[in-house]
Amino acid sequence: MKDGKFITLGIETSCDETSIAVTAEGREILSDIISSQIAVHTKFGGVVPEIASRHHLQNINGVLDQALSEAGISLAEVDLIGVTNGPGLIGAVVIGVATAKALSLAAGIPLVGVNHMHGHVSASYLQYPELEPPFLALIVSGGHTNIVEVTDYNRCRVLGGTRDDAVGEAYDKVARVVGLGYPGGPKVDRAAKDGDPEAVRFKRVYLENGSLDFSFSGLKTQVLNYINRERMAGREVNVADLSASFQQAMLDVLVDKTMLAAEQTRADRLVTAGGVAANSRLRQMLAEACGARGIRLYMPEPVLCTDNGAMIAAAAYYKYRMQGPDDLSLDAYANLPL
Repeated sequence: MKDGKFITLGIETSCDETSIAVTAEGREILSDIISSQIAVHTKFGGVVPEIASRHHLQNINGVLDQALSEAGISLAEVDLIGVTNGPGLIGAVVIGVATAKALSLAAGIPLVGVNHMHGHVSASYLQYPELEPPFLALIVSGGHTNIVEVTDYNRCRVLGGTRDDAVGEAYDKVARVVGLGYPGGPKVDRAAKDGDPEAVRFKRVYLENGSLDFSFSGLKTQVLNYINRERMAGREVNVADLSASFQQAMLDVLVDKTMLAAEQTRADRLVTAGGVAANSRLRQMLAEACGARGIRLYMPEPVLCTDNGAMIAAAAYYKYRMQGPDDLSLDAYANLPL
């Protein structure tokens, strides 16, 4: 406890950010330290799992010390440790889980494993103190694309998901092909600002009538075919126009299906979550679509959309309140369903 408030330490190592945060009462951020590996992986064009795991191992103790120092607390004042135990790169997740278990055992602090996707949804609790379930959530990241109905702090019903590529994965693949490099999402978003979204007409893939699932592999193939045709004809590809056209085709489907889900569930509140939720064009389109339908939109600031320890601490706080602690048999998982 600190000043009579319940203190949670959140650990996140599911991909290429080593992040540890301290929160009070599940909603107040006391510190949120993020050590990014973007510079390390950029030269490889994407995250290399083995390298990511090695850097987590090298960085995590320093990140822990910094998180405690910035929060102005000692480990003895921590009431709960929350850690991402999946889904993610298994070697990376193992580092976080092993650290959390070691701290729990050494200091006698209760431990809770957190689903990374629940963590992303919980980021909005940190920015919007009034937000409580139920609500609709759009989770969009490098590895996931889901529309979910959040019925309680620890329960949700998946309404739709991707059948192939996740949104962030599609961004990365297209960015690599056009020469923008890694990370693809932010770079395509920036390039698209100078492009015409109607310059190249890509087909929107909606699947079966009324379906809330997604498929982006066909759009990726359309982009590749367009680039090959242009190059074979000796024409230069306008990267800004291509980026804007690709992004618009993908986001049109994303927003349309999210609004369909809101209609089907009669939801009047929508939470955005995940790294792609920081995309400027997506945020604009969702704000317009929700505004036209009277839906309250909750969009965390970009730093809370990307992987961070604070969202894991928030999710852990509510899981602990409802379910109690996990034991030291807590395992790490590459795949962990919502």
